[in-house]
Amino acid sequence: MLWTKLFIPTLREDPPGASAGERRLIRAGYARNSGYLYLGRRSLDKIAAILREEMGFIGAQEVSLASPFLEAAVSIARHDLRSYKQLPQTWFQIDGTSYQSCSFALERVEYWNIFRRILDRLGLNYVDLRDELAVLSGDGDQRIAYGSGYESNLKRARSIAKPPAIPDPEGDLSPEEFHTPGQKSIADISAFTGLPETSQIKSLVMVSDDAPVLVLLRGDHTLNEHKFVARPATPEEIRRWFGADPGSLGPLGVTKMRIVADEALRGRRNMICGANRNDYHLRHVTPGEDFQAEYLDLRMVMEGDRSIYDGSPLRLEPAFTLASMDDGPGDLHVSDETGREVTPLVTRYRLLLDRILMAAAEQQSDEDGLALAPALAPFGVIITPVNLKDQGQEQAARALHSQLGLAGFDPLLDDREERPGVKFKDADLIGVPFRITVGKKLAQGLVEAVNRRTGESHDVALDQVTAFLGEKVGK
Repeated sequence: MLWTKLFIPTLREDPPGASAGERRLIRAGYARNSGYLYLGRRSLDKIAAILREEMGFIGAQEVSLASPFLEAAVSIARHDLRSYKQLPQTWFQIDGTSYQSCSFALERVEYWNIFRRILDRLGLNYVDLRDELAVLSGDGDQRIAYGSGYESNLKRARSIAKPPAIPDPEGDLSPEEFHTPGQKSIADISAFTGLPETSQIKSLVMVSDDAPVLVLLRGDHTLNEHKFVARPATPEEIRRWFGADPGSLGPLGVTKMRIVADEALRGRRNMICGANRNDYHLRHVTPGEDFQAEYLDLRMVMEGDRSIYDGSPLRLEPAFTLASMDDGPGDLHVSDETGREVTPLVTRYRLLLDRILMAAAEQQSDEDGLALAPALAPFGVIITPVNLKDQGQEQAARALHSQLGLAGFDPLLDDREERPGVKFKDADLIGVPFRITVGKKLAQGLVEAVNRRTGESHDVALDQVTAFLGEKVGK
């Protein structure tokens, strides 16, 4: 490819208002706010090619189905998959910047290692959250619990709660009612009593399988709705069951509904909770003595918690998802070897090609621009003649371009009549792994080969460039 035939609008400064990865792609001429340009599309196509190669190794079949993909795939499977002998089946589709696949099998087909291998080939650092592969990023749209030997998305994360702000009062004290006029929230009671939120019991009334459940948390904690799936009770239901409004509720005297408490309340003493009477609360309430509850892990992990494995600190780091998997609908039936109907497992996988490219742009870059892994870069090598008016340099550069193209190195020739500094800067910006500079040393039969990622520079004989690059990239 010739630079003069392409549209590569590089920028010298980061554009405002975009994520870190997007800014680098825009600056390198891969993208604009409305989508991907030629360089970006080439990198996305390289990701897609690796996907196709890896999926081909396991016998997955590429299809082109109507949207939504999963529903279309399952509809076909319901009609045409009849016997266990046809299983397992994996169908995948690459549509624009996303990959989707659907597997049908009597036992779970594990493709997670394939996705990990793809990301490894692309040189990405990522975290494995069991049903997601994610990258840490300051621009991430979710947060993950991250620490020494522990990685989890927040919907499933577990931790040792950070200690209460102050110790519990000592002694075997009896619950004592006190007046709290107009004080409804945990923050209200904290301000009213002068005691921290960690000294309170938060009471939530939920409805599970049409039955009320009283859920108890430490005052500063939040219910994780993925760990306890239920709907909040309405104010009318709460008044009917408790005789009091939300904000004055507690577990004492509750006998006609299930009570579940978060593990962080186990062993606590002399806490504050609602009295099930409007504008009144109780102090000196001890879980396990003044009321009984079933203890479960119910809460969201929060900053300052510690790992359940080694007690080390956990951080809540922003991240975004590159790949995910989940189970699809189970209303599919085939016959087994005895002729009996069985229900295959349906598993859906997603991989976001554009997020992979953005993650690479954030991780594989420096102050000069992109420094992409060879498997991801739009071109394998850029040939930069210093002075196109020098006939020898021009001819050598064009001959190298042709030679490297035939050898499969996917070269780009910068044939612009620009100053060398401009060309070198643009070559760094777009992140091509190697730059071959054809300059004054050509008189000695030499060109300069520069590794974009390491900055290493070598003088290489003109007739040895193909062998040199082959050694460096494993061709």
